[in-house]
Amino acid sequence: MKTIHKLVLKAYLGPMVLTFFIVMFVLMMNIVWRYIDELVGKGLSAGIIIELMTYFMANMIPMGLPLSMLLAAIMTMGNLGENYELLAMKSAGMSLVKITKPLIILVSIVSVGSFFIGNDLVPSANKKLYSTLYDIRQQKQALEFQDGLFFNGIDNMSIRVSHQEPDTHLLHNVLIYDNRAANNNMNTILADSGYIRLSDDKRFLLVTLFHGETYEQTRNSQWFTKSALRHHIFDLQKQVIPMEGFAMERTDADLFNNSSTKDISDLSHDIDSLEVKVNAATTTSYEPLLKEQIFVRDNSVLPQPDSLRVDKSGYRDLAAADSVARLPMREKDKVWNLARTLAKSSRNTFSSFDESTAKEALNQLYRSKVEWHKKLSLPVSILIFFLIGAPLGAIIRRGGLGLPVVVSVIFFVIYYIISLTGEKLAKEGNWEAIYGVWLSTFILTPIAVYLTWKATNDSALLDTDWYAGRIKALRDRIAPAAARLTDKLKFRIRNRHGKANDAQ
Repeated sequence: MKTIHKLVLKAYLGPMVLTFFIVMFVLMMNIVWRYIDELVGKGLSAGIIIELMTYFMANMIPMGLPLSMLLAAIMTMGNLGENYELLAMKSAGMSLVKITKPLIILVSIVSVGSFFIGNDLVPSANKKLYSTLYDIRQQKQALEFQDGLFFNGIDNMSIRVSHQEPDTHLLHNVLIYDNRAANNNMNTILADSGYIRLSDDKRFLLVTLFHGETYEQTRNSQWFTKSALRHHIFDLQKQVIPMEGFAMERTDADLFNNSSTKDISDLSHDIDSLEVKVNAATTTSYEPLLKEQIFVRDNSVLPQPDSLRVDKSGYRDLAAADSVARLPMREKDKVWNLARTLAKSSRNTFSSFDESTAKEALNQLYRSKVEWHKKLSLPVSILIFFLIGAPLGAIIRRGGLGLPVVVSVIFFVIYYIISLTGEKLAKEGNWEAIYGVWLSTFILTPIAVYLTWKATNDSALLDTDWYAGRIKALRDRIAPAAARLTDKLKFRIRNRHGKANDAQ
């Protein structure tokens, strides 16, 4: 490898790693804000949170890689241009393509690796992510008491405490409403103090109360007219109550299967199976309608005139189009009424068919096709973003995180909006999956080619000094003409005032 290539490669590796982690951090903050309500108050351990964040990070890699490649390319080429290193290389006879040759090889390797990331790592991470989120959502809120407020996180129980010691967790003035009894008896417990906590395995509620009273209301079939109330005073009361839902129970990740948890081979198999399923379900739903309602041949219901009958060769007479119009008024009215009745009957028959299977299979088919194409479009998008960023940085000639960040965000927002729009149309079946997923690539590829051509020809496309010089030259040309026009207007105004004075 040449020394100049080592210099360019070394200048690119640092910004590439830096921007990748910056982009991933920004995307992770967005994820945290989206799921903060589901994570807070569950008493999750640090290991569960780190595991969940790892799955989220793996899921964000396909989105972070193109943006980091774009930003790193703009920063690297901008730094080289700002320090006149790029100019020195071009003066030595090296073209832009030759300068960026090691970077193109590196980005190509990253693109190939991104395919395996999107095909193998992301589906596995998504499967475990969905499983972990499901387990967290099923887990009940942690046992936390607030002064003066009822805690209703336990089924058929309501607990209120007046104050909780922050250090010892001793509860004062405890009030418990217990409706867990199978015979509908309600227990009310009042205690001066006590401790209420979950066991270490979170499967039992450990209740220890001091100096209190228990009121048990006994109910029977005539509880609304006759009921008994039992009263008990205690100095110490201990209960071990079985609990469910506070301990996080792990669900098998293989139960969560959808289009985003499968690799490209599984998606291809699903697409073939779903196409067969859709065709079979559609045939089952529409065939009775077509045979029994729309294309029914019953001459006793609506006799065909001679103009509509098919001859031996299979062709209809040319007068079939206006045969109904030539019928008498009463016959024409009968024909239209009968046609209307058959149409309503066909609609009612169609609405009675079970289309849920066909629609569900069709939705799965659309989503599977979109995911299949997304796995192939990711490596291409990384190359496209690099081919946009490298010439753009050579044209801008500004390094750092200022202007490159602004330009990168603009391009990425455009790419993201186009991608979301295309995927939405493809998942709804309005577009083919290949058009919806590859739409952003079709739009950004000409931009990459144009910027590469401009950078190769040393274009001043985004050079502010070049635009300032052009504006100044245009102003210098317009200024004399504007001055002459102003003088003429002033002269005409003076003449008009002079004539008006002479007339007076």
